Amino acid sequence: MQKVVFVLVILLISGCAGNPITGKFPSSEEAPTLMPRSVTYQDLSSLPEPAGKIITSVYAFQDQTGQYRPAPSSNFSTAVTQGATAMLNTALKDSGWFIPLEREGLQNLLTERKIIRAASKGQDSSQSLPPLASASVLLEGGIIAYESNVRTGGAGARYFGIGSSGKYRQDQVTVNLRAVDIYTGQILHSVNVTKTILSHEIQAGVYQFIEYKRLLEAEGGYTNNEPVQLCVMSAIESAVLHLIAQGIQANSWQLKNPQELNNPVLSPYLNATPPSSLSAIE
Repeated sequence: MQKVVFVLVILLISGCAGNPITGKFPSSEEAPTLMPRSVTYQDLSSLPEPAGKIITSVYAFQDQTGQYRPAPSSNFSTAVTQGATAMLNTALKDSGWFIPLEREGLQNLLTERKIIRAASKGQDSSQSLPPLASASVLLEGGIIAYESNVRTGGAGARYFGIGSSGKYRQDQVTVNLRAVDIYTGQILHSVNVTKTILSHEIQAGVYQFIEYKRLLEAEGGYTNNEPVQLCVMSAIESAVLHLIAQGIQANSWQLKNPQELNNPVLSPYLNATPPSSLSAIE
């Protein structure tokens, strides 16, 4: 009986915690890598070519949720990233449809141009700086919602002091992206995209008397939290894809090859319809 219990304990703990008996925990000395990208990035980078790239500017794509992380850090750390503007500019560049202009750090850019003009003062006028490029489309929006515990659940079982359990939680982030005509101020297109954020926890353990006055107690487990910034990036990429699809349908911009309208990457976004409120939660 003792051998059976011991084997079960080893299997439970090693399966849940990466075999902590031998000390094989995840290494903290891994080399830095490029930020992982989701399936939406594959679609974004595989879009058919546009008839002409759209010069666009993004001044601020901000966190508008007002949400903070749960205690104890709720007063100091926000629930979502504050770098969404940089993420949007990256997604626009990667799509191959837009030429994003630097606007978030515009003051720094203007200061550098002043320095160059001051340094070249009195020299050949042919060395003067050309004027800055202007955009034809302004992109506005932000992270408009972050909902915690949209869905929670779990299950577990225990028999004679030996058991395991698991539980999960779903959060939800929503972004809005709008394309504005700079010449008229008209909102050309607007999309809202929602992305779920999944967290789950697995635990296993044993609590049993092996002999008289000899208690065996062991436990193990792990949690897996989907990184919020990766989900925000995925939602932004998806918003860019839907914005491009809306513009093609409304003839705001065009494909280089009209035959690409049936492109397998583009078609799902052209035919996308928003789910109902109930099915969105499902």
